[in-house]
Amino acid sequence: MYFLLVNLSLVNLLSISVTIPKLLQTHLSHRKTISFYGCITQVFLIIWALGTELLLLSFMAFDRYAAICHPLQYTVIMRKEVCISIATAVWVAGMVNSAVHAGLMSQLSFCKSHIINHFFCDIPPILDLSCSDTYLSESMTFVSDVIFGIGSCGLTLTSYLFILRTIIRIRSTEGKKKAFSTCSSHLVVVSFYFSAIIYTYIRPSSVYSLDKDKLVSLLYSVVTPVVNPIIYSLRNKDFKEALRIITGKGRQLLRI
Repeated sequence: MYFLLVNLSLVNLLSISVTIPKLLQTHLSHRKTISFYGCITQVFLIIWALGTELLLLSFMAFDRYAAICHPLQYTVIMRKEVCISIATAVWVAGMVNSAVHAGLMSQLSFCKSHIINHFFCDIPPILDLSCSDTYLSESMTFVSDVIFGIGSCGLTLTSYLFILRTIIRIRSTEGKKKAFSTCSSHLVVVSFYFSAIIYTYIRPSSVYSLDKDKLVSLLYSVVTPVVNPIIYSLRNKDFKEALRIITGKGRQLLRI
């Protein structure tokens, strides 16, 4: 789990590095512009981060399944070689997926408005601006949604169904609490992240609303990467003790 958390942290760092610096530069300089190739590069990096994180979260669910449902075989199932192979495959798959999208979008023509109705360059708002045939790009987006979105969500749900069945069979209340706390942090992150991704990408194009989409995009591109370390640290005793001290001091200041 800690090995996968390191990879998740790197993905979150990539996601924030792609969006936040440009947003800050735009806000401070009051120049809301980006070059065409800069925009395509931003699409490549953000899609790489999103696809990689989806796959990572699903394999983290499988890791929790192995730990709870097969504790005696856990060290064999999730041995070092398997973890490294999974992490490598996840990063490569995310890169290939983003390269396909960025390559197709770089071939599009833009003869209408060049104003992107979004906080950063993303697939839906750019396709909406294009005056050329976007059928191939939309088709590849659909295929990517099925493989990365629905596939990852399916693997995650399947893992948690087996986990839930195992937890129900545990007789002691203490054992149930311990098993549930093992995957509670990951379940919270998955719920936030998957709901935002599914809303943005996996739905009919007829119900797209760019004004709403750009607000939801902040949830998976900015809020989730920032909140992830806090959520996963809640099980750390030192972190909880420090949080308790800070909360106590805050209450004392309010009383004064």
